[in-house]
Amino acid sequence: MQEEYSTYFRKLATNTITGIMAKKHSKVVAAVMIKDGKYLCMQRCRSHYDYISERWEFPGGKVKDGESDHEALVREIKEEMDWDIFVGRKLGSVDYEYPDFTVTLTAYLCKGGDEAFKLLEHLNYKWLVKGELGTLKWTDADRMLIEKVL
Repeated sequence: MQEEYSTYFRKLATNTITGIMAKKHSKVVAAVMIKDGKYLCMQRCRSHYDYISERWEFPGGKVKDGESDHEALVREIKEEMDWDIFVGRKLGSVDYEYPDFTVTLTAYLCKGGDEAFKLLEHLNYKWLVKGELGTLKWTDADRMLIEKVL
């Protein structure tokens, strides 16, 4: 128990800047899937963070400690969509600061398997051509990613 408290307070101290708690930072990966010239866009479920709730994003998720970007993408897509994917080349990264946390979002060009995916953790999906991407209300980090790498 003593060691748990010691670890907790050590982490707290490293996350504190001049007495103010630093925002949590997450490393996030996104799968940019293109099929017949269209991009796969996923609508997030409701969230307690209004600024990302029901917004659109590329599928993906957080990278766990000790996990590579490729491993995280394969795991996240399997968990969220029950879909096996092949992770290709890196397209680019953006850093974004939300009101409650920060993210480094890295996108990879990916290819999905032949089987259909499932909506296990999203409300909806759309396949859109590049010119239609601006019609959706994207998360801010994904919008920045679109502007930078697509």
